[in-house]
Amino acid sequence: MWGTGGNAELATIKAPRYPLIAIIITMSPKGPFRLVTVNTAPERAKRLIGRVAEALSDRYTIEHVANCESIAEVEGKVKEFKPDVLFSASMWSDEQAKEIHDIARSINPDIKLHAIPEGLQVERGPDAIVEYLCEKVPPLLEN
Repeated sequence: MWGTGGNAELATIKAPRYPLIAIIITMSPKGPFRLVTVNTAPERAKRLIGRVAEALSDRYTIEHVANCESIAEVEGKVKEFKPDVLFSASMWSDEQAKEIHDIARSINPDIKLHAIPEGLQVERGPDAIVEYLCEKVPPLLEN
Protein backbone atom coordinates (compact mmCIF):
# COMPACT_ATOMS: atom_id res chain seq x y z
CA MET A 1 0.00 0.00 0.00
CA TRP A 2 1.28 3.44 -0.87
CA GLY A 3 0.87 6.59 1.18
CA THR A 4 0.52 7.19 4.86
CA GLY A 5 -2.91 5.78 5.56
CA GLY A 6 -4.96 8.81 4.58
CA ASN A 7 -8.00 8.73 2.34
CA ALA A 8 -7.25 6.75 -0.77
CA GLU A 9 -9.11 6.63 -4.04
CA LEU A 10 -8.52 4.12 -6.77
CA ALA A 11 -8.56 5.70 -10.20
CA THR A 12 -8.70 3.44 -13.23
CA ILE A 13 -7.41 4.68 -16.58
CA LYS A 14 -7.89 2.88 -19.87
CA ALA A 15 -5.25 3.71 -22.47
CA PRO A 16 -4.90 2.19 -25.96
CA ARG A 17 -1.64 0.33 -25.25
CA TYR A 18 -2.25 -0.39 -21.60
CA PRO A 19 -5.59 -2.09 -20.98
CA LEU A 20 -5.72 -1.19 -17.31
CA ILE A 21 -3.63 1.19 -15.27
CA ALA A 22 -4.54 1.66 -11.61
CA ILE A 23 -3.40 4.74 -9.79
CA ILE A 24 -3.76 5.15 -6.06
CA ILE A 25 -4.21 8.74 -5.00
CA THR A 26 -3.58 9.40 -1.34
CA MET A 27 -5.23 12.48 0.11
CA SER A 28 -3.83 14.11 3.19
CA PRO A 29 -6.17 15.06 6.02
CA LYS A 30 -7.46 18.65 5.95
CA GLY A 31 -6.17 21.02 8.56
CA PRO A 32 -4.73 21.44 11.02
CA PHE A 33 -7.77 22.93 12.73
CA ARG A 34 -6.99 24.61 16.05
CA LEU A 35 -9.80 23.92 18.54
CA VAL A 36 -10.69 25.60 21.83
CA THR A 37 -13.32 24.03 24.05
CA VAL A 38 -15.36 25.70 26.77
CA ASN A 39 -15.97 23.05 29.42
CA THR A 40 -15.90 23.14 33.22
CA ALA A 41 -14.32 19.66 33.19
CA PRO A 42 -11.07 20.20 31.23
CA GLU A 43 -9.74 16.64 31.51
CA ARG A 44 -13.00 15.23 30.19
CA ALA A 45 -12.94 17.75 27.32
CA LYS A 46 -9.38 16.72 26.46
CA ARG A 47 -10.27 12.99 26.51
CA LEU A 48 -13.43 13.35 24.42
CA ILE A 49 -11.88 15.68 21.85
CA GLY A 50 -8.93 13.28 21.62
CA ARG A 51 -11.35 10.46 20.76
CA VAL A 52 -13.09 12.62 18.15
CA ALA A 53 -9.77 13.75 16.64
CA GLU A 54 -8.62 10.13 16.42
CA ALA A 55 -11.89 8.96 14.86
CA LEU A 56 -11.70 11.68 12.19
CA SER A 57 -7.91 11.61 11.72
CA ASP A 58 -8.11 10.14 8.22
CA ARG A 59 -10.00 13.25 7.06
CA TYR A 60 -9.00 16.06 9.45
CA THR A 61 -6.14 17.09 11.68
CA ILE A 62 -7.70 18.56 14.83
CA GLU A 63 -5.47 20.11 17.49
CA HIS A 64 -7.10 20.76 20.87
CA VAL A 65 -5.07 23.83 21.82
CA ALA A 66 -6.92 25.05 24.93
CA ASN A 67 -9.94 24.74 27.19
CA CYS A 68 -11.81 27.53 28.97
CA GLU A 69 -13.28 26.45 32.30
CA SER A 70 -15.49 29.54 32.46
CA ILE A 71 -17.08 32.06 30.13
CA ALA A 72 -14.73 34.69 31.56
CA GLU A 73 -11.75 32.83 30.04
CA VAL A 74 -13.10 32.77 26.46
CA GLU A 75 -11.88 36.19 25.32
CA GLY A 76 -8.32 35.66 26.56
CA LYS A 77 -7.95 32.12 25.20
CA VAL A 78 -9.38 33.03 21.79
CA LYS A 79 -7.00 35.98 21.55
CA GLU A 80 -4.03 33.90 22.72
CA PHE A 81 -4.59 30.68 20.76
CA LYS A 82 -6.38 32.06 17.67
CA PRO A 83 -8.49 28.92 17.14
CA ASP A 84 -10.24 28.01 13.91
CA VAL A 85 -12.99 26.23 15.84
CA LEU A 86 -14.64 26.59 19.25
CA PHE A 87 -17.02 24.11 20.92
CA SER A 88 -19.16 24.97 23.92
CA ALA A 89 -19.93 21.90 26.03
CA SER A 90 -23.30 20.51 27.03
CA MET A 91 -23.27 22.00 30.54
CA TRP A 92 -23.95 25.47 29.11
CA SER A 93 -27.51 26.71 28.55
CA ASP A 94 -28.51 28.03 25.14
CA GLU A 95 -28.09 31.59 26.44
CA GLN A 96 -24.63 30.87 27.84
CA ALA A 97 -23.54 29.13 24.62
CA LYS A 98 -24.72 32.17 22.65
CA GLU A 99 -22.69 34.44 24.94
CA ILE A 100 -19.61 32.22 24.50
CA HIS A 101 -20.02 32.22 20.73
CA ASP A 102 -20.65 35.98 20.58
CA ILE A 103 -17.40 36.61 22.48
CA ALA A 104 -15.42 34.31 20.19
CA ARG A 105 -16.98 35.74 17.03
CA SER A 106 -16.26 39.33 18.19
CA ILE A 107 -12.55 38.43 18.20
CA ASN A 108 -12.52 36.21 15.11
CA PRO A 109 -15.49 36.68 12.76
CA ASP A 110 -14.46 33.59 10.77
CA ILE A 111 -14.29 31.17 13.69
CA LYS A 112 -16.37 28.01 13.30
CA LEU A 113 -18.64 27.53 16.31
CA HIS A 114 -20.69 24.66 17.66
CA ALA A 115 -22.75 24.25 20.83
CA ILE A 116 -23.16 20.69 22.04
CA PRO A 117 -26.83 20.33 23.05
CA GLU A 118 -27.46 21.16 26.68
CA GLY A 119 -27.61 18.05 28.87
CA LEU A 120 -26.31 15.57 26.29
CA GLN A 121 -23.38 14.45 28.49
CA VAL A 122 -25.59 13.98 31.57
CA GLU A 123 -28.43 12.28 29.69
CA ARG A 124 -26.49 9.96 27.37
CA GLY A 125 -22.86 9.92 28.52
CA PRO A 126 -19.44 10.48 26.94
CA ASP A 127 -19.87 7.99 24.09
CA ALA A 128 -22.91 9.96 22.90
CA ILE A 129 -20.83 13.15 22.85
CA VAL A 130 -18.15 11.48 20.72
CA GLU A 131 -20.75 10.01 18.35
CA TYR A 132 -22.55 13.35 18.10
CA LEU A 133 -19.35 15.30 17.35
CA CYS A 134 -18.15 12.76 14.80
CA GLU A 135 -21.41 13.43 12.95
CA LYS A 136 -21.39 17.24 13.34
CA VAL A 137 -17.70 18.12 12.91
CA PRO A 138 -17.21 17.17 9.22
CA PRO A 139 -19.92 19.52 7.87
CA LEU A 140 -18.69 22.26 10.21
CA LEU A 141 -15.10 21.96 8.98
CA GLU A 142 -16.12 21.70 5.32
CA ASN A 143 -18.04 24.99 5.34
